[in-house]
Amino acid sequence: MLNKKNKGQAESLISEAMIKFEKEYMGRGPVETRTYIIEDMILVRLKGVLTPAEHQLAMHQDNASGRELIKQVRVKLLESGRPLMEKEIEGIMNCKVKSLHTDISTITGERVIIFILEKQIP
Repeated sequence: MLNKKNKGQAESLISEAMIKFEKEYMGRGPVETRTYIIEDMILVRLKGVLTPAEHQLAMHQDNASGRELIKQVRVKLLESGRPLMEKEIEGIMNCKVKSLHTDISTITGERVIIFILEKQIP
């Protein structure tokens, strides 16, 4: 059972793990990261994850196709690194990850990652 202090510590550890993943696997760390544990769900919000090149691509005249390309590449990269992230979450939470969902805004440069756990965290 997670009390308020332990929940805060777990959220902090998850944020640190996601920052490390973004830096080491994606090539650039976020400007800010916040993690929220809600029942059987972990919500990670990462701000400032786009590289300068991705910003340029998103703001290019043909920005719709550029934004779509950024999203496709980011999803593909995240999917290939998924086992690493799940291992980190499972180690911190002592619970299996059932599913992972993600999206990125090419406008704001924010990414959200949602982990659904196999059980509710009290």
